[in-house]
Amino acid sequence: MGAHMDPEEFRRNGYAVVDWIADYWTHLGERPVTPAEPPGAVAALLPAGPPEHGEPFDQILADLDLVVAPGLTHWQHPAFFGYFPANTSGPSVLGDLVSAGLGVQGMLWASAPACTEVETVMLDWLAELIDLPQRFRSSGPGGGVIQDSASSATLVATLAALHRASGGRWRGNGVDRRYRVYTSTQAHSSVEKAARIAGLGDDGVRAIEVDPKTLAMRPDLLRAAIEADRAAGDVPAMVVATIGTTSTTAIDPLPAIGELCRAYGLWLHVDAAYAGAAAVCPELRWSHAGIEYADSYCFDPHKWLLTGFDCDAFWVADRAELTGALTVLPEFLRNAATESGAVLDYRDWQVPLGRRFRALKLWFVLRWYGAEGLRAHIRTGVELAGRFADLVRADERFEVVAPHPFSLVCFRLRADAGPDADAHNAELLARVNATGRVHLTHTRVDGRHTLRLAVGAPQTTYREVALAWRLVERTATTLLGGTADGNEPTGAPPD
Repeated sequence: MGAHMDPEEFRRNGYAVVDWIADYWTHLGERPVTPAEPPGAVAALLPAGPPEHGEPFDQILADLDLVVAPGLTHWQHPAFFGYFPANTSGPSVLGDLVSAGLGVQGMLWASAPACTEVETVMLDWLAELIDLPQRFRSSGPGGGVIQDSASSATLVATLAALHRASGGRWRGNGVDRRYRVYTSTQAHSSVEKAARIAGLGDDGVRAIEVDPKTLAMRPDLLRAAIEADRAAGDVPAMVVATIGTTSTTAIDPLPAIGELCRAYGLWLHVDAAYAGAAAVCPELRWSHAGIEYADSYCFDPHKWLLTGFDCDAFWVADRAELTGALTVLPEFLRNAATESGAVLDYRDWQVPLGRRFRALKLWFVLRWYGAEGLRAHIRTGVELAGRFADLVRADERFEVVAPHPFSLVCFRLRADAGPDADAHNAELLARVNATGRVHLTHTRVDGRHTLRLAVGAPQTTYREVALAWRLVERTATTLLGGTADGNEPTGAPPD
């Protein structure tokens, strides 16, 4: 042991790994969704230090069953309904395997031409699938790139917005004025983090209140905030609008926001991290009305489009504005292809220099499923969420508290369901999750504790959705002082 793994050893051990993954997926629904062991349990199973001598691969593989799998929250489990989905799939895993095996460094076109060109084409394919405006395609002034996450997309959009708002001074002088970024109170925390990293501080972000019914940003309040900052001598630089907020999947009114950005000269970044995938379905593209106003846009295929983490698709309408903010060219990276201006160097489109061949897994997924298969996956999630919402509405103790255009349902016990409904909702969630049979998360809507059920795992069927509801309603009965029936919820009620 300890020598390099030769190709034949890799072949043999690789087959064993693929078999392990296939078995894991086959029996995933039989596992608890979340582990029952306390913090530190996994670490306690590991030796105190690294081995002096190499170990047999079958021993390493055996520890996946002993150490790793029992300590996981299983995100691919058919009864995982927490957060937003983080899908993977067979073709995605195999694409990642090829990427890891090739081991290329795609910082420049010259360092890995196929890595760059496949990525460019994949982002054009995605732009066509979700019907983005033509100016986001690589054949025009814009184009797309894969970031690791929507958080990174928001950060680089913020930097490009500062570069524009400062007239280019930002690159040399840094933050020399008080710049402002605007977003809704429901926006992702990555907006705040991006402002901190960019040097604006928390005070640089203006949180705009939302409509109490739609939970979407109010354009009238956005306009008022911009006007107030201008009057104070501050520089409005950017608006981050959301299609599908994290808490409730609210959709900000892009047409009205876009008109304001155009009138005041602000950069408009649209964060559709979760809900962008829905636009592969023509009947859901209404959610993207006004996208033509955007200067940048992103969504995560690693959430709801069967492509394993990490893979955020990020587009800009004018790539020169992005690269103008981020380009740094030391002597050791100079090369004839870059200087010709005929290639894209994606190092100029992101914060880090290095980059993996992430486009391979996307290529595999798009080719395996095709547009038809991807639409079927999205439609299944929307349908299952709708059926869960129907179950909630049929129980007078509960309410659905927000629109659910995609595959997330936000619900809770009504305020009149008991003397302390908020505490009951929190306890309800804790008890349901403690069963290990399903996993939900929570948010706050109108200040009240609210449960979230997000559908998206490839193996999820109505059986798991109905099981989740059965656990919820039986637990609620116990909490509210009633008597639940004695039947253990072993599966779905009749379809």
